[in-house]
Amino acid sequence: MRRQHLKYTLHGTEPLYKGFFGMDRYTVSYEGFDGTIIGPMSREIFERGDAAALVPYDPVRDEVILIEQFRPGAIRKDQNPWLLEVVAGIVDEKDRHNTLNTVLREVREEAGVECSKAVFATRFFTTPGGSTESIDLYIGMVDASKACGIHGLATEHENIRVFSVPFSEAYEMLENGDFCNAIAIIGIQYLALHRENIRKNFLSE
Repeated sequence: MRRQHLKYTLHGTEPLYKGFFGMDRYTVSYEGFDGTIIGPMSREIFERGDAAALVPYDPVRDEVILIEQFRPGAIRKDQNPWLLEVVAGIVDEKDRHNTLNTVLREVREEAGVECSKAVFATRFFTTPGGSTESIDLYIGMVDASKACGIHGLATEHENIRVFSVPFSEAYEMLENGDFCNAIAIIGIQYLALHRENIRKNFLSE
């Protein structure tokens, strides 16, 4: 199926809030699939910033390193706000054109291990209806035998539990709904689809 390249007009942006994150109001109109112009309309957009994530994978032991940490956005009456995740971090301006640098740094800070090799998996938006955030996802080669303990930066109020599981167990956790954040779900699914080729790649040298 061929995708259509339609037009849009960003009439302006208005800053509404600036703190740890930001919020802007966009005024935009766009071309509909039938050629009509939709809008102008205004939407409040969460300026989250881009991020990069990495699934730390040990091809020798066939294990995945996972982390667990507190997430205030997950506070709900029936939701445990300590989430199972893979490594991720906000992309700094200096890494904007090389997001791999972000995850190489984050895997040391969050998981306490080094990534010796990495492959780019995919890029995706998290919630494009109301946020600018996109994620660059990588699969990284690590030594899972060194995954343990509590990590993270105290200056960023991080307290991150690190552990490793066999890939088969990680996939079972996925099937059982133990992951409830999109990055981890997409990352484990991508690894499941490409695992044999990734293992060959990582073990080729």
